[in-house]
Amino acid sequence: MSYSNSQKNLPRAISLLPPVEFATQGLDHEESGAKTYVLPIHGQGVFLFSVIEPSNLEGETVSISFWDTFYKDGLRFTLGVGTLELSRISEGTPLATVNTGLVQNKNAFYWISLDAHQRAIKFGVGEARLETMSFQYVLEGKTTDENHELVRFLEKLTTIKTPSVDSFKPIKLLRDPIVQSSPLRVKNTEELTMGDIANNSFLPKSNLSTIAQKLYDNVAGKRFVLDDESFPQFSQAIEYSIANPNGWCNATLIKKSGEFGEKNLNKTYLRITLGVNSGESPGVPYVMEIWPPGHYSPIHNHAGANAIIRVLHGAISVKLFPFLGTDDEESVAGFAVATFSKDDITWISPEMNQIHQLKNLDGNVETCITIQCYMYDAEDQTHYDYFDYLGTKGNTEHYEPDSDADFVWFKAQMKSEWEAHLKQQEEQFLKSNL
Repeated sequence: MSYSNSQKNLPRAISLLPPVEFATQGLDHEESGAKTYVLPIHGQGVFLFSVIEPSNLEGETVSISFWDTFYKDGLRFTLGVGTLELSRISEGTPLATVNTGLVQNKNAFYWISLDAHQRAIKFGVGEARLETMSFQYVLEGKTTDENHELVRFLEKLTTIKTPSVDSFKPIKLLRDPIVQSSPLRVKNTEELTMGDIANNSFLPKSNLSTIAQKLYDNVAGKRFVLDDESFPQFSQAIEYSIANPNGWCNATLIKKSGEFGEKNLNKTYLRITLGVNSGESPGVPYVMEIWPPGHYSPIHNHAGANAIIRVLHGAISVKLFPFLGTDDEESVAGFAVATFSKDDITWISPEMNQIHQLKNLDGNVETCITIQCYMYDAEDQTHYDYFDYLGTKGNTEHYEPDSDADFVWFKAQMKSEWEAHLKQQEEQFLKSNL
């Protein structure tokens, strides 16, 4: 991995390979044959997993344990549909029992965060972040010395034990615990202020992964603009082509109105690609997307790729979801909505901001135009080349990122339409003044 960090260059995320057999010395017989994973850093990290059809589980619960090196003590999560119990293994009594846990949705996945420094254990559904957290427990002692002892207890936890049932699927280990929200807006390090850091209002560009930083640098430049010296009226021409019944944009939007199921003109947008697919991204890596007012996308994911999105013109509303639902667009509630305006930049990683819905709000006057760029992680050997989206009947559909036009051709077409429009205006003006 090529991440730069202060933790001896340990990766931020580890995709889980087939696990090792759990050592049975000193354990109850019922726990033999289980599978384990080792935390990259003792006492901290995030474990992501899924449970297929949780209602069909034998015994109706699954157990996930965090053990010390010698398997003498640890923490155990016992999860059922709508139930969660946390206990300290050596004591055998629950620390907490709450009405949260597994959910009845086959696309759901879950996370557990362990944070020895804060003595905090967290659980959530979907993307691993504070916004999706449904349970938190902080180990509290009666004295400072007791709290220090609890920190030492958590720091000794090294191994995750998981169920051996087929329905349990480990997904990934993250190096760092969930501590605070991750800002959606990215700011160049040269423009970052102390207030930005103190208020956690922007994500520093340097905090992006190496690949995301590369994407950012490719599209964040001051000359990477829509209306350049070669065609200062480019954005105006696009607006005209959308409004003009004879315009290419207008005709193409109508043609695409059934792209995501039943015909719906507002549920579509234009994709103008820059360059070619070099095999490092889902589709062509650079895409200019055009969103007239009121137009929106289905709820969709991004094939586990990294992405950077910059607004070139207008404004776009982004609604984030914890995971892709299965029933309908109301089956999984969004957890955040943010509006991005001209020159704002946001980000997507394999673990964060993957599932969203974009919309140019109905009340907006201007068309929104964005540049979006994608790239898989260097260690991603799957290269799933589809964006999964929630269809009109609640089914998960697969969308192959395609192109409505090449950027060079599109710009020439817009210039041709604009010049014809200006010529027509001039002729009408001259005719009216005869």
